[in-house]
Amino acid sequence: MLSVPGGAGKDLCDRELGVSRRDILRVGGSGLLGLGLGSMLELQAAAGETSRGPGWGKAKSIIMVYLQGGPSHIDLWDPKANVPDNVRSVFKTIDTKVPGIQFTEVLPRLAKITDKFTLIRSMSYTPNGLFNHTAAIYQMMTGYTTDKVSPSGQLEPPSPKDFPNFGSQIIRLKPQNTPMLPFVMLPRPLQESGVVGKGGTAGFLGKAFDPYTLYPDGDDMDMTKMDRIKVDDLKLRPEVFSLRLKRRARLRESLSEGMRDIDRAVADYKLNEYYDRALSLIVSGRAREAFNLAAEDDTTRDLYGRTTFGQSCLLARRLVEAGAKVVEVIWPKVANSDHHSWDHHVELTTRMRDKSGPMLDQGLAGLLIDLDQRGMLADTLVVAVGEFGRSPQKGVSTSGNGNSADGRDHWPYCYTAVMAGAGIRRGHVHGQSDKTGSAPLSDPVHPGELLATIYHSFGIDPGTTVFNHLNQPRELVKADAVTRLFA
Repeated sequence: MLSVPGGAGKDLCDRELGVSRRDILRVGGSGLLGLGLGSMLELQAAAGETSRGPGWGKAKSIIMVYLQGGPSHIDLWDPKANVPDNVRSVFKTIDTKVPGIQFTEVLPRLAKITDKFTLIRSMSYTPNGLFNHTAAIYQMMTGYTTDKVSPSGQLEPPSPKDFPNFGSQIIRLKPQNTPMLPFVMLPRPLQESGVVGKGGTAGFLGKAFDPYTLYPDGDDMDMTKMDRIKVDDLKLRPEVFSLRLKRRARLRESLSEGMRDIDRAVADYKLNEYYDRALSLIVSGRAREAFNLAAEDDTTRDLYGRTTFGQSCLLARRLVEAGAKVVEVIWPKVANSDHHSWDHHVELTTRMRDKSGPMLDQGLAGLLIDLDQRGMLADTLVVAVGEFGRSPQKGVSTSGNGNSADGRDHWPYCYTAVMAGAGIRRGHVHGQSDKTGSAPLSDPVHPGELLATIYHSFGIDPGTTVFNHLNQPRELVKADAVTRLFA
C-alpha cells in the first residue's frame, strides 16, 4: 500500500482548506480492484450525505443566539418536579405543543412552538478551570480551552494567538460568493468584567476573518438602541458615486500593472482580494440595506419584541436573508452584570420573570416563527446556548461567588441548548438530565460536540486541519458531530 506522506494540508494549493486527519488518503490496495485515485474520489463525492451521516451540508447560514451569562435550565426549559424546595423552580410548569415536554411559565411563546426545534437537555462538561464565564465562553466559541486561567477564571485580553471563533473558521472554509458581510456579531461583544472579546475573533487566522461588529451606542438597558444603528463604513460618501468608485478601481488596476514587483512582495496579504471584497460591499449596498430595520413592518418588529435582543434577532434574520453566512447575536448584557443578565446569583425570581425571561421568550420565538414562515429554516441553522447552566441548589456557592437564597451559581455539569433548522429534528428532546438537573442521565453533549455538529451541518469535517500561529496542525475541534440531532 502506498502512503502519501507530508503534513496534512501543507502541500495543497489552498492550504487553508486543509484535509481531515481522519481522511488521510492511502492508495494501493484499492488499485488491485481497479479503483484509481480519481475513481475513489468520485465515489466518495457521490456518497455525499450517506457517507457523512444525516445533516451533512444542509446549512447555508447560522444564527448563533448566545445567552452569555449562563441561564438556569431548571427555571426555563428543564423544570423538575418532586424535588426539594431549594432545587425546585418558583415558576409554574406548563405544557408545550409537544406532549411530554414541559417548560416553566417564563417561556409561554416558545412552549407553543416546540414542534419547530430540538432541545438538548444534556449539555455537559467537567470544568477544568472553566467555572467562570470568560474561560467557558472561549471554549464554547472556539472548541478549545484557553492556556491561561487565573483562580478567578479571568483571562488575558484577545490575542492574535487565540484559537478562532467558529464563525471565522466557517467563512474561511466556505468563502462568500455574494457581496455581503460573511460574519456579523451584534449587538455587543462577548464580555466578562473588563475582559472584552475573548473567543470572538479570528485569532491566528488573521483579521481578514474577524467578524464585522455592530455595537450600537447606548447603555445596555436602552431598549431603543437598535433604532440608531450606524453603518457609516458601508456607505458611499455623498460626493462619490458608484460609477466614479468603479473608475477609481479600474485606475488602480492599471497602475498595479506597472507595480508587479510590489504585488509579488505583498501577495501573501491578498490585498487585491480584500479591496475587491470591500468595493463590492460598498457599491452593491446589499449589506447597508440589510441593516435597515425600518424596512420591516410594525407587525414583524412587534413579533420579535421591541427590545435590544428582539430587534437583534430580527436583524440577524435580515442579514442571513441578504446573504450573510454567520450571525452571532450576543445577549445584550455583560456576563457577570445585573438586571437583564443571565448571571442570576441574586434576585433570580424577579430578574428572570420581569426582564431576561420575557425578552428571550419573545425574541427567540419570533425568530423561529419568522424563519419558518419564510421557508428559511430549511437551510438556516439556529443555535441558542449559554456557556453553562445554573446550580440545581439555590443559595450555594460553586464558583466562589456569593448567592442569595433564590440565586443559583455556575453549573457546567448539566444544562440545555436549543437547535433548529438545517435538518435538525423538530419536536425532539436529545438527552435527559437526572432528577435534579445536576448531570445527564443519557447522551451527554460536550460544547466541542456542539461545534462539531455545526461544522458538519455546513459540510465541513470537524477534524479538518488548521495551522496555528506557530504553523502547528490543529483540528477544527477535537470532537465528532452528534448526527442523531438531525432528522
